[in-house]
Amino acid sequence: MRFSRMIHTVGVNAEGAHNEVIVGGVIDVPGKTMFEKARHMERHGDSLRQMLLHEPRGKVIQCTNLVLPSSNPEAQAGYIIMESASYPPMSGTNTISTVTALLETGMIPMTEPVTMVTLEAPGGLIRVKADCRNGKCERVTFDNVPCFVFGLDLPVDLPGIGKIKVDVAYGGMIYVLIDAEALGFKIVPDEARRLVDLGEEIKAAAAVQIKAVHPTNPEIHTINQTLWVGPMRRNEVGTLQSRNAVIVSPGRIDRSPCGTGTAARLAVMHARGQIKVDEEFVHESIIDTLFTGVIRETGTVGTVPSIRPTIAGRGWITGFHQYVLDPSDPLPTGYRLSDTWPLDKMKAAGAFTVG
Repeated sequence: MRFSRMIHTVGVNAEGAHNEVIVGGVIDVPGKTMFEKARHMERHGDSLRQMLLHEPRGKVIQCTNLVLPSSNPEAQAGYIIMESASYPPMSGTNTISTVTALLETGMIPMTEPVTMVTLEAPGGLIRVKADCRNGKCERVTFDNVPCFVFGLDLPVDLPGIGKIKVDVAYGGMIYVLIDAEALGFKIVPDEARRLVDLGEEIKAAAAVQIKAVHPTNPEIHTINQTLWVGPMRRNEVGTLQSRNAVIVSPGRIDRSPCGTGTAARLAVMHARGQIKVDEEFVHESIIDTLFTGVIRETGTVGTVPSIRPTIAGRGWITGFHQYVLDPSDPLPTGYRLSDTWPLDKMKAAGAFTVG
């Protein structure tokens, strides 16, 4: 039988996040950089994201990564990150998933005990150290893009609640960070729905009331993620540790500790004098999975003080999939129903902007 499209993917669980990595079925996308390629996909090729992420093939909690050749001589490959409602410049769990898939399928040769890889994300070059043993990629540690704070203790007027204070920071996506305890949350599984609903309201209000534009790439703009911040503590070995929950539009909670969220939180912690360069921080998800973050260096993005964080976590291959499109299928880009895809929040999210 002839199919109008056949896409080969590797499924990966990255500390609880369900991601798919496209390893076959797409030759290339126009553009010199991964940022330009992501913009092209967003504007002219979004049917692929819709086909794979919308029902009946996909689901709202899923992300998909498209592996492509990179024109950057330092990179072995590039990847475009496709989330439910956006093409973000960077994602930690998607980076971990992509590296795990590329190494464990042999698309990039694995060297034990350590494989060094450089990939090009839309946000820039990502240098990766993968700990490997017996053909398994056991841990992925990556140097994130430079991260920085837009503002601390910024007021947001929230309908029905009043004024709240938030921090806004860039960790590869633009985050609004809120103290969970201050609004009565402990960041536990049975709070997930309420965290999502209020988190989306806060993000929508903050995106209107607080201007956030990347200082060197104005196409990255507007608050597009919410991070609920748990209280800080020292764990049993004396390392700083905290729970968190990231809310991803159009209305779901990140199952993982979130890589770019961890980076944004490190930027805020450093700006507040709560953490030093080379001091470890453990970020804990709502399902108790862990990422480790470290600030490796400080610098500037434009004139804005920045940090360069390193994030580490694990990924496990969950399956190999062939998604096909029958030319007679009346729903080639799938469908979304508001029981799991809150469509009004898709519009509030700015839908498919890279920033």
